Amino acid sequence: MESLLVSSSLTTSPIFCSSKHALIPKPQNLSFSTARLALFTCAAQQMNNSPPPSTAAAKEVKLWGGRFEESVTDAVEKFTESISFDKALYKQDIMGSKAHASMLAKQGLMSDSDRDTIIKGLEEIERQIEAGQFVWRTDREDVHMNIEAALTDLVGEPAKKLHTARSRNDQVATDFRLWCRDAIDTIISRIKNLQIAMVKLALQNEGLIVPGYTHLQRAQPVLLQHLLLAYVEQLERDAGRLLDCRARVNFCPLGACALAGTGLPIDRFMTSEALGFTAPMRNSIDAVSDRDFVLELLSTNSITAVHLSRLGEEWVLWASEEFGFLTPSDSVSTGSSIMPQKKNPDPMELVRGKSARVIGDLVSLLVLCKGLPHAYNRDLQEDKEPLFDSVKAIVGMLEVSAEFAQNVSFNRERIQKALPAGHLDATTLADYLVQKGIPFRTSHDIVGRSVALCVARKCELQDLSLDELNSLHPIFDKDVYEFLGVENSIKKFSSYGSTGSECVAGQLDYWIDRLSISTER
Repeated sequence: MESLLVSSSLTTSPIFCSSKHALIPKPQNLSFSTARLALFTCAAQQMNNSPPPSTAAAKEVKLWGGRFEESVTDAVEKFTESISFDKALYKQDIMGSKAHASMLAKQGLMSDSDRDTIIKGLEEIERQIEAGQFVWRTDREDVHMNIEAALTDLVGEPAKKLHTARSRNDQVATDFRLWCRDAIDTIISRIKNLQIAMVKLALQNEGLIVPGYTHLQRAQPVLLQHLLLAYVEQLERDAGRLLDCRARVNFCPLGACALAGTGLPIDRFMTSEALGFTAPMRNSIDAVSDRDFVLELLSTNSITAVHLSRLGEEWVLWASEEFGFLTPSDSVSTGSSIMPQKKNPDPMELVRGKSARVIGDLVSLLVLCKGLPHAYNRDLQEDKEPLFDSVKAIVGMLEVSAEFAQNVSFNRERIQKALPAGHLDATTLADYLVQKGIPFRTSHDIVGRSVALCVARKCELQDLSLDELNSLHPIFDKDVYEFLGVENSIKKFSSYGSTGSECVAGQLDYWIDRLSISTER
């Protein structure tokens, strides 16, 4: 064993250990006894033929480390690594690398043999990852370096050609766009599932009238089907925003390199087409530096989350004893640890709660991006966790909302008993007077006085006699009773998109056809 070297200086000298001169950084205030202890520890490790503890020299040389004489410290490595979360991009990273290798071979920048070796190696790495056999290493920083270094370990020299005319800047932007594209497709499919669940719930509750609210005060009667379809419409716009976002996501940054492109004869159109993109991005600086496609997806998720939160709020209210309109089944409810009688609609409460985190993910990235100069900055490493979190949350919210919709019943008897309160037919009565030629503002005043009379008598509008109505205005006739009561009110709605029975039936037919819903029993 080579002699161990210890400098007499206790302020600046390093300690060298082993035949490979493993460097152990020595603090300025390292005492001589501490130095001796370090040497004995190092010697013991050599005798046991085991590597020293995590030290700078024990770390793998970085693929970018040619001009560096020292390795990063453990603290820096731990702080800057992203493999703990960006390994989720492995499939997209391998897909992009395979397309890039094929393009390099076509352009004469590597041989066909090297291309085939690289692609075969990448496929083996993907197999290992999916079998849980791949070892993710933090000293290899991120998903890209882990895969490239593993490929070099696996196939040797050909792997070193893969990064030709490519930077991690355009590589990660490409991977992330591919991941966003897949995420959008997943979210849209979950939106459709929830829409189908809501339409089926509407079909199960034909003819059920519920109070419609404005300002959380009773306003007009509506068909429950109409209310449920309102959420279906909102979800359709959510899906439309996602499709619009997908169209803008679907442009390829690969070949933009670090920021300025390359002088090598690459074919960006070939890689773009191979990866299913619409076209390469036109501007290399824009390709690597902007994350507006992430912001847009986070924004669309936030709007969807708000819609789902409103659904959750309404159903939580309706499940309360005060409303009693809705009863979730036991399979989508939870109990209390202390109150044995409780049955809580927890899934929809959490849908309402998780909307806050989805909105927070959007705000995080907006703040992240707002002060960044062109082009790529390491700050953008922080773009992934908020999006991963947002997508996971929104997919879960959509799935549990659909599950809840399939396991809920509406209490017809309770709802019907509650309907008379609130004079829900007042606006229909005003329409009656308008049809008799009374200006609407005058009609509004007459009906307002009619409601005041009902409040004084503690009755409903349909309980007023014709004489009482005539005392308010002589134009009232016996046909007025065809407009009073919630059932008659529903029958009178006829405008396009209204809650009238025929209108709602038409809406249901539209969604049954659009969502390809089978109505067979």
